[in-house]
Amino acid sequence: MPRPKIKRHLRFQPNCYYYKPRGIPLSELEEIAIQKDEIEAIKLYEVDNLDQTLAASRMKISQPTFARILNNAHKKIAEAIIKGKAIRIEK
Repeated sequence: MPRPKIKRHLRFQPNCYYYKPRGIPLSELEEIAIQKDEIEAIKLYEVDNLDQTLAASRMKISQPTFARILNNAHKKIAEAIIKGKAIRIEK
């Protein structure tokens, strides 16, 4: 049985929950889902310019866990951009 997930401290609520390539209806696109903790990690690291240690402490998780979350988010976003998929941010 896997270890239970530690509750993350999330503050950011995005205004938009979908991003997609222009000119293609959403119904025709594959979606990639970005989890709440992944969007929080992206915001803290890329937008707020916090280092991973400080960002991890704000989310109340370890730095290695933060690094894994950030890496997963970057991979999902890169796949969506390269392969022309829609990005859905979980609520």
